[in-house]
Amino acid sequence: MFWFAIATLSPALLIAGASLWGGLLSYAALAMVTLVVMVLDRWTDVDVPELDEARAEVSGTRLSVALGGAHFIILPLGVWAIAASPLLTLPQAIALALALGLFLGQISHPNAHELIHRPGRRLRMLGRAIYTSMLFGHHASAHLRVHHVHVATQQDPNSPRPGEGFYRFWPRAWIGSFRAGLAAETRVRAGRAGWQHPYVGYCCGAAGALAIAAMLAGVRGVVVFVLVAAYAQMQLLLADYVQHYGLRRARRADGRVEPVGPQHSWNAPQWYSSAMLLNAPRHSDHHLHPGRCFPALKLDGDTMPVLPRSMPVMCMIALIPPLWRQIMDPRAARWRQREWQDAP
Repeated sequence: MFWFAIATLSPALLIAGASLWGGLLSYAALAMVTLVVMVLDRWTDVDVPELDEARAEVSGTRLSVALGGAHFIILPLGVWAIAASPLLTLPQAIALALALGLFLGQISHPNAHELIHRPGRRLRMLGRAIYTSMLFGHHASAHLRVHHVHVATQQDPNSPRPGEGFYRFWPRAWIGSFRAGLAAETRVRAGRAGWQHPYVGYCCGAAGALAIAAMLAGVRGVVVFVLVAAYAQMQLLLADYVQHYGLRRARRADGRVEPVGPQHSWNAPQWYSSAMLLNAPRHSDHHLHPGRCFPALKLDGDTMPVLPRSMPVMCMIALIPPLWRQIMDPRAARWRQREWQDAP
């Protein structure tokens, strides 16, 4: 668990330091979640052992709770600093905003994702609260009730279609997951009081977060908060895009789609970005075992599609659709062809 803690908590400490004291710490925070990750992935190779599920549950949950606490400290602190701190120059404020957005999208998101899959009610509430504070609370419902049920099919808004560019996927996935999650929760909770609907909590929580931003730094605080949250949401949807691009579950002779398998998610083996992302790049095993805690997730390069570069690098490439399609379309087509040939 050492490297998971280092890779996730060190950016939080740098962001907090930059918010309180300014100076070069803003650039250090940004470098920690960008250049440092790429360098360590590219030039070092550390064996981060897979833990057995009992140990993973204990140590993984402790780190997730710590990261949840860090999230609710550095988010308001960072918004205040970016919008109102006299210690930050404009370039330093921009660097801090980018670092904060990347932390939310690449560390808080995997952590919230981990928490909403945990068996304890309080842990799931913490995960939903993290998503709500990023103005993306509906993802907690859509991910569990739509994405995991319909992944790699047309019914899942967060599974990109073959050949679909990220800039088309982005609004379709945002709007589609909001609607699909709302419909799924409404079906499940039919007959219950309206105020118990989780979307009421998501909307009220988002309004409360905006009010806190206004109290911290007025209109500028609200603007900064919305921009940082939007950037974090983009990171979240980029992860879905990269992890499921172009992969489809085969349709059987009886018209039903096959069960989810290891071949329906893209994975990445790079050690440091995997530690920072709480093993989110081991995505196939997560879909096969949604309740498995992140330190116990496994990777098999023979049966699971593997990305040609690390997750953060592939997310950057996805922002250039022609280059992305050139790299990924042939790979996705090979996995689809293999899957259709193997379908009963």
